[in-house]
Amino acid sequence: MSGSVIRHVIIRGRVQGVGYRAWTEYTAEGRGLHGWVRNRRDGSVEAIFAGSEKDVRAMIDDCRTGPPGSRIDAIEEREGTAEELMLRSGYRFAMLPTI
Repeated sequence: MSGSVIRHVIIRGRVQGVGYRAWTEYTAEGRGLHGWVRNRRDGSVEAIFAGSEKDVRAMIDDCRTGPPGSRIDAIEEREGTAEELMLRSGYRFAMLPTI
């Protein structure tokens, strides 16, 4: 993935019980991104997105709206690591268990 970026995001708001993880997986795969998404016990959703700067930025912008029924209060964003990306265990984009 030469020329790619990895971004780590935590999305807060009404993001569990509204299909946010499935929507994230579908949307990220449609953009050709690598990474993963999972629920967190604190009620947030966490994700890693890897791909071109343009596609990753567009995905994070999409996360600000989310699927119908969601409400986004805040998105925390930082540079992600290759080690975090590897949690997807060989899948292009994976839905991981809740932590």
